[in-house]
Amino acid sequence: MFLSFMTRLRRRRLAFACMAALIIGVPTSCAVLEHTERKLLFRIEPGTAGWYHGLPGSVQELDLQPKSFKAGQNIHAWWWPAEKANAPAILYLHGVRWNLTGQLFRIEQLRAAGYSVLAIDYRGFGKSHGDLPSESSVYEDARVAWERFKLLQPDPAKRLIYGHSLGGAVAIDLAAELGQTAARDHSALPVRGLVIESTFTTLADVAASVANTSLPVRWLLSQKFDSIDKIADIHMPLLVVHGLADAFVPPRFSEQLFNAAQQPKRLLLVPGATHNNSMALGGQNYRKALDSLMQSKPAPRVAGPTTVRNGRDT
Repeated sequence: MFLSFMTRLRRRRLAFACMAALIIGVPTSCAVLEHTERKLLFRIEPGTAGWYHGLPGSVQELDLQPKSFKAGQNIHAWWWPAEKANAPAILYLHGVRWNLTGQLFRIEQLRAAGYSVLAIDYRGFGKSHGDLPSESSVYEDARVAWERFKLLQPDPAKRLIYGHSLGGAVAIDLAAELGQTAARDHSALPVRGLVIESTFTTLADVAASVANTSLPVRWLLSQKFDSIDKIADIHMPLLVVHGLADAFVPPRFSEQLFNAAQQPKRLLLVPGATHNNSMALGGQNYRKALDSLMQSKPAPRVAGPTTVRNGRDT
């Protein structure tokens, strides 16, 4: 109970700090405020997660160093091929706080479902060296990972993008760019679909919810993660998952994202699941939803961004 309270308290600090800057007028530079905001947002834990039990022998560790990175910067990644040759593959984008060692339990479940998995640490997390992460840097890291992902699984019909929590916002941003490019060029999508779990509409919405305030948090945040305005432009099959007992990110945010997205789409709400265990408690229903997503085909598209959002559909 105490640990749960302390976790919720830490999550409120970002919204409280932003509100204090507005109400009190912090006598400092915008750059300092932004750095503080990013530090509170990502809350990077050093070392390995306490529940990490070691890297499976069949996992390949990769080091991604594109020319666009500064000297000394890299993305540390895990590539875990499925037992079946040429199995469908998932690009895994995690949320805040924990590096890859804290994600292994979820990656194991995806591989057990028959998927190969490419998972990355954003620069600043784990063995990925770089500056304190920002919204723009994690978006860039996802694009670097995507380029490697295409090589690891060359078949677009066997690719999925997965994002958990804040990683869902990163995944939506990547998917929207891919979808918009395909629509503009009248070309085939380079990916089968998108899976987002325990994520939110915008960072401001979740910060306001955690702080329980009606103050204009959106105006204070430099990091937007504005998924609600992007999700209609992904132009690909979508699976939205959320635990109904999530104490950190309310399930209504996933419902709002689902309502804003185009068909084909599916919403899977998992009774009793918290922020981190929807995959485990969802069990066969989760696995069937993934299998169904792999069989889905995108709806007919028109060139240019979409502005009309469809209502709820199952």
